Amino acid sequence: MITIQMRRGAAALVSRKLLRNAARQTLLYAGAPAEADLALVIGDDALLQRLNREYRGIDAPTDVLSFASGEIDPETHLPYLGDIIISLPRAQAQAAGHALSDELTLLVVHGVLHLLGHDHGEEAEKERMQAAQDAVLQQLGCPLQTRL
Repeated sequence: MITIQMRRGAAALVSRKLLRNAARQTLLYAGAPAEADLALVIGDDALLQRLNREYRGIDAPTDVLSFASGEIDPETHLPYLGDIIISLPRAQAQAAGHALSDELTLLVVHGVLHLLGHDHGEEAEKERMQAAQDAVLQQLGCPLQTRL
């Protein structure tokens, strides 16, 4: 199950269907269990800055953070992959020149790949994650091709 939480007012700008579809397509591409659980949170810069400072030691907002869990949900007995938190204002700013829906799709795909163990800290990891991200974005019909 993909749980989505949004800050007040975000629902008018963000399609839950689009977010779920991007997450599901990424899970399918990566061969993750279809029944795996994750949470998507659409927040603001203040939330992302606080989490970035607390968990990464970086006192600045960012566009997306992923917190992998890898636990089993005690109620459903399904894998709980973790949480993805996206800053809507940052996504809106980065979407200058393209659709906000495309930017959100990119951020969800990127976040889910992190939950599944992808990273871009080293060149070989970066190339694998970039290839996966590009493939999923193409499958979703998203025209963005950003470099990690």
